[in-house]
Amino acid sequence: MKRILVTGGAGFLGSHLCERLLNEGHEVVCVDNFYTGRRSNIVNFLKNPLFEVMRHDICFPLYMEVDEIYNLACPASPIHYQFDPVQTTKTSVHGAINMLGLAKRIKAKIFQASTSEVYGDPRIHPQPESYWGNVNPIGYRSCYDEGKRCAETLFFDYHRQHKLKIKVARIFNTYGPRMHPNDGRVVSNFIMQALHGKPITVYGDGSQTRSFCYVDDMIKGFVKFMGSPDDLTGPVNLGNPGEFTILELAEKVIKFTKSKSRIVFNDLPHDDPTQRQPDITLAKSRLKWKPEVCLEDGLKETIRYFKTLKSD
Repeated sequence: MKRILVTGGAGFLGSHLCERLLNEGHEVVCVDNFYTGRRSNIVNFLKNPLFEVMRHDICFPLYMEVDEIYNLACPASPIHYQFDPVQTTKTSVHGAINMLGLAKRIKAKIFQASTSEVYGDPRIHPQPESYWGNVNPIGYRSCYDEGKRCAETLFFDYHRQHKLKIKVARIFNTYGPRMHPNDGRVVSNFIMQALHGKPITVYGDGSQTRSFCYVDDMIKGFVKFMGSPDDLTGPVNLGNPGEFTILELAEKVIKFTKSKSRIVFNDLPHDDPTQRQPDITLAKSRLKWKPEVCLEDGLKETIRYFKTLKSD
């Protein structure tokens, strides 16, 4: 049994990770400032004696004894991270410094939840880890994109300078139960619009592509990566290489919700990438990991979850 810290543990991915670690018999400390994390995501764990919750913002130092750290704290949807862009950058950069400082002091292994956004609007498709990206440093999405890029820099400098054991994962679009219904991400947007019979908003002409990974597959990737040999520092792409247009996703959501919603088209947001698909060759070869849940099955599970929210 390990004592494991999960920052952002009340969020979408964080709560699923906490659940997985608890099921494996570990002691879990969930740290969250509840900016986007929700208590409802972790309420079922509160009676577990191995689970502990601490309200804390990782922009400020944290002192505790743990064996491993998963650093997931940061708003990840455009609506949330663009609401307070300065704070978003602080969370990525100051948060990384504080968590790396903690890991250094207590000699803990630390995992960084980075993002496919570090590739920007890619000129290479699909994106391998060796690609340096095509990112606008002063755009509306830069607080998140560049914040995460700087965090990666810090992780690798701590690794080289202080011999810290690090794991840097670049996470591609992930969906599933416990997504925030109003986070502005395409899956939750489409499902909520369809369930309420509202027009489904597609930005641009819908030809831009995304790859969607079901949350259970992603969490398995996290745990496998953290348990991998120390020489595998990353970055490692984690995502589903299946590629779909946004229009295809909208049509699938309408079909599975049996909605009468119609599709409407709006202008494309600033710096919205036209393509996003992971090259997961490294994850398959070194972690023996690949996604198993197809988009159709994952969407049905996610729709079931959002229906329970709609009925509350």
